[in-house]
Amino acid sequence: MDVKAILRLKPGREKSVLRHHPWIFSGAVADVSGSPSSGDTVDIQDSNGNFLCRGAYSPLSQIRARIWSWDETEIIDWHYFQHRIEQAVKLRMIVSDLRGCNAYRLIHGESDGLPGLIVDRYADWLVVQFLASGVERWRAEITNGLMAVLPVFGIYERSDVDVRNLEGLQPRSGLLMGEEPPQQIRIEEHGLSYKVDIRAGHKTGFYLDQRANRSLVRQISAGKEVLDCFCYTGGFSIAALAGGAKNVVAVDVSPDALQMADENIGMNKLPIDRIELIDGDVFQVLRGFRDARKSYDLVILDPPKFASSSGQVERAARGYKDINLLALKLLRPGGILVTFSCSGGVSADLFQKIVAGAALDAQAEVQIVDRVFQPPDHPVSLNFPEGAYLKGLMLYKKPG
Repeated sequence: MDVKAILRLKPGREKSVLRHHPWIFSGAVADVSGSPSSGDTVDIQDSNGNFLCRGAYSPLSQIRARIWSWDETEIIDWHYFQHRIEQAVKLRMIVSDLRGCNAYRLIHGESDGLPGLIVDRYADWLVVQFLASGVERWRAEITNGLMAVLPVFGIYERSDVDVRNLEGLQPRSGLLMGEEPPQQIRIEEHGLSYKVDIRAGHKTGFYLDQRANRSLVRQISAGKEVLDCFCYTGGFSIAALAGGAKNVVAVDVSPDALQMADENIGMNKLPIDRIELIDGDVFQVLRGFRDARKSYDLVILDPPKFASSSGQVERAARGYKDINLLALKLLRPGGILVTFSCSGGVSADLFQKIVAGAALDAQAEVQIVDRVFQPPDHPVSLNFPEGAYLKGLMLYKKPG
């Protein structure tokens, strides 16, 4: 690779780069020379022309460059990507949380030194998302590197997400390499099994980032009446039933997801008579439950992302407050609420403030008994706090 293009920063705008944050925003850029195309490698210099780092250029995005390396001697070629893939795989092999699991995240974007790249493993298939111009430019090399490092049947692409529009990229999905995956893949997780549709399921097919939290719910469910909101294909519901829940009410707006949840319950030979699957809008269903004066020992809130950007945070905050207020009204004194946010724009501190406001409005005295996050196969670089997108609270509602 012969880097000919140079992106020069404005005076004083190199501070985040020196702290090894992997993004350079458009407002920090003084000029670009060499006419790079989208995804091309550029050298980033400070205002005096000193080398700072090397990254991928994205002319249409507010994130104008994503950094590959701070080492001026490092060449960005297929060897670079293969090495980063090998490093990421090696990390997962030493994470004890993955024992007994054959589905997990292999590459977590910036936090694994591969900005914009997501790779998830589902048994013998990989699902890949190319979310930025740089990894799109090296798509073939990355695909070949994955197949060389990992003995899988095939690699399927799920780059069908809106964030690609910000990079000027069209959504795309389909087989990249190897065998076509079956309509459903069976995965194993700590003694439980789940069917996953990697072609059309949410995210890359399953909420892999909730693995540790499903285990947590399993540990605290014995004898409890459980309400699982936004249940999708039944991950938390199945964990609760496996943990000895007295009964579970699971709510989701997707009939297809509920059908798969029903199949997953049967596949795990769990008592189908202990679960009720409800097809409906969670907000409306919970309001109906509130009006009917229903109550539960354990409530789980795992909603979809309410804020995709900083401009949506205020609206997201209203949604989180509303749903947590409803949940706390339905929670019995002495009960547990496990509540999550996967919105990157909503920080852990802000999320706690939102839930605290909901508790005040619900006239509930609540204690935090645990803070929960994404599991170790979704690592977070110390210099990239944005990688810590999933945050949750386990709350105890004190008896009056």
